[in-house]
Amino acid sequence: MEVRAITKYVRMSPSKARDVARAIQGRPVPVALSITQASQRKAAFQIGKTLKSAIANAENNAGLSADDLIVKEAVVDEGPRMRRYWPRARGMVSPIEKKFSHIRIILSEKKAGRK
Repeated sequence: MEVRAITKYVRMSPSKARDVARAIQGRPVPVALSITQASQRKAAFQIGKTLKSAIANAENNAGLSADDLIVKEAVVDEGPRMRRYWPRARGMVSPIEKKFSHIRIILSEKKAGRK
């Protein structure tokens, strides 16, 4: 059984968020929660919120216990970009791209023979 949660249009760069997503992938849910709570990064806060949402989905919709779940997949995809411009010398401009991210977390049950 798999349960998922998606957070869209998070105002942060996907490359900065992927480090935290890689750190929790494949870990049991209690360990993944402690990793996101211990980190000071903005990405850890947003991924932690998405992880808590996936846990709530598992408990309320699928009737699963959070202790028996692992993070099967934690993916940070690129969202749209907000384009702004910064004035420069001699009437020119420099582009600024403010990036958005989509966070997707999939939880699955532990296999019976695994520790």
